Amino acid sequence: MKKALFFLLVLFFTSNISAQSFSLKSVLSYPFPTQLVASPRGSKIAWAANEQGKRNIYTAKAPDYKAVKITDYVEDDGQELTSLSVSADGKWIVFVRGGDHGGRDGGPVNANSSPIAPKVQVFSVSFEGGDIVTLGEGDNPVISPNSDQVIFAKNGQVMVSPVDGTSAAKNLFYAKGINGAYKWSPDGKKIAFISNRSDHSFLGIYTDQQTPVKWLLPSFSKDNTPVWSPDGNDIAFIRTPGVGGETDSILTKKHQPWAIWTVNVNTGAGKMIWKAPETLRGSFPSIDGGTNLLWADGKIVFTSYEDGWPHLYAINPDGSKRMLLTPGNFAVENIKLSADKKTLVFAANKGEDADDMDRRHIYKVSVNQANMQALTLGKGIEAYPVIAADNQTVFCLSSTAERPLLPALITTGKALELIGESLIPNDFPLKDMVIPKHVSFKAADGNSVYGQLFSPKKVGKNQPAIIYVHGGPQRQMFLGWNPMDYYSIDYALNQYLVNIGFIVLSVNYRLGIGYGYDFHKPLKAGAQGASEYQDIKAAGEWLAAQPGINKDKIGIYGGSYGGYLTALALGKDSKLFAGGVDIHGVNNRFTTSDQEGRKPAPDAALAAKVAEQSSPASYVNTWTSPTLIIHADDDRNVAFNQSVDLVKRFEDKKFDFEFLAIPDDTHHWMKFSNGLKVSEATADFLKRKLMGEK
Repeated sequence: MKKALFFLLVLFFTSNISAQSFSLKSVLSYPFPTQLVASPRGSKIAWAANEQGKRNIYTAKAPDYKAVKITDYVEDDGQELTSLSVSADGKWIVFVRGGDHGGRDGGPVNANSSPIAPKVQVFSVSFEGGDIVTLGEGDNPVISPNSDQVIFAKNGQVMVSPVDGTSAAKNLFYAKGINGAYKWSPDGKKIAFISNRSDHSFLGIYTDQQTPVKWLLPSFSKDNTPVWSPDGNDIAFIRTPGVGGETDSILTKKHQPWAIWTVNVNTGAGKMIWKAPETLRGSFPSIDGGTNLLWADGKIVFTSYEDGWPHLYAINPDGSKRMLLTPGNFAVENIKLSADKKTLVFAANKGEDADDMDRRHIYKVSVNQANMQALTLGKGIEAYPVIAADNQTVFCLSSTAERPLLPALITTGKALELIGESLIPNDFPLKDMVIPKHVSFKAADGNSVYGQLFSPKKVGKNQPAIIYVHGGPQRQMFLGWNPMDYYSIDYALNQYLVNIGFIVLSVNYRLGIGYGYDFHKPLKAGAQGASEYQDIKAAGEWLAAQPGINKDKIGIYGGSYGGYLTALALGKDSKLFAGGVDIHGVNNRFTTSDQEGRKPAPDAALAAKVAEQSSPASYVNTWTSPTLIIHADDDRNVAFNQSVDLVKRFEDKKFDFEFLAIPDDTHHWMKFSNGLKVSEATADFLKRKLMGEK
């Protein structure tokens, strides 16, 4: 049987609970900042802030860096703000409103169930504020170096509009395929772009309406990520193989080749200047920004995983003198190049404290020497740095274990000057936040597992506990508020669960980032054996062995990939996990039929069997733990039918479960009210099932 989730949530969350000192709404009320950008002129920044679903753009400038709201969107309507950029003259901010850019489909989102169909649109607004100008339907805008025009994508074609919207947007040119990755030349007279044609892609150059598109080094490969040389004469790009070839093994890991090429825009002559090592670690890097290809001052910069850690490298444009810029056992991400193209800033899980592997700090390094220097240190989290026009002043997003994310100016002495701190509501329970502790333990196969343990400030006896499983899976949870909005919500929920009396263990399981290549790319993971589930089971067993914890009252919850592992835990180990919440998890990983016209993989039958054994749906007969299933039906990351299928299996078995279905929202809870509803339902279910309270 199934029970609809018609709980009296308001009654529960406003009742007098002895351990509770704040509400979920209050701990989720922070102004989450994203899209931090620096102006190419002056010392000023802009960012988007999500304040309980009301998303707006803020600016701040020297000397006082006071946060100023320059848009006035007043509804929790699920329309996100992305693609912020500032024109070269510092006068205009261009942005996109609408869509879900964390999903596979960035099209319009109607999370508000509006009778009027929403759109994904490009807008501009003066940096000083004023009227918002609609430039047209589209996405991914790029402002010209001359600050007068904006190009953006619509239905796979490139549009152009004046930045002030004085005339309507129009098609800039036509090219077959899905056209994107466009970049203005430094002088603003040409545009490099990629024409994706499914099994191959071309690098093209648009000049004007009278000149045919020029295709540079066309081949049977896939070209991507074009970057202009500072003088505008050359382009560097990434080349990977086209789609096709002999059907290979499904279960065997294979090198994913890639190479850096350069080409002269005027002559069309080019060459490969560097080829990645033909090793698993040398494969195309599946990390933040991919290869992060940049053309710096006399150097081409990129990231590679070849030494076991994602690091920055520099190479001469002719392919000579390749140099590792960031040696050491740590990961780099959020990479930005200064305006003078001489300095890189980035975030890394490196610092003076051993626990900094579960944090991020800001570093800088020259493009031509390995002189990496820390800009921040301590027990906070710093991410997404940007450099001001003076090529010296650095800003970032900063949080701590207690304080949510805010923009910050990095001052001398590695100190931080917070920006927009007054936007945090007065009722945000800052003083009630607990500081998680880094822990580690071993899985059954000897793999090291990492996590953050959240304990109440007053630890009791025989306490219930919760395992939290992040999604991704290529993510890492930190010893503080996460700089990704999805995981910031979960961090708030973990703090709330602790506040009502749970001990919570957030698990960084294999497949996640931050601990090196072998941890990130383990054998027999996912549909090929779910080896990472050993880490989740080990977390439950580790918790059960801790003094003061009731081993019979250990619950589990997680979303997306975390939902998948939660479902495996509930299906395979109901004796260990006394209840759990599967939030938009992948419950069925059965393989589909082979691609038409190609021979089956040599191990197709074995791969299908392994995928079945790796699927939660295969363990319905041993699934006895109380379960809540949550899913929104416009999910662009995990299909809604993953939950529909599991629900039908439960119904056929007559298994008693609970559910919460959310119409029209996506994987990322575009509406604040929906994210709050999910968190409240999760907390209520865990409390009822593990604390025995109605």
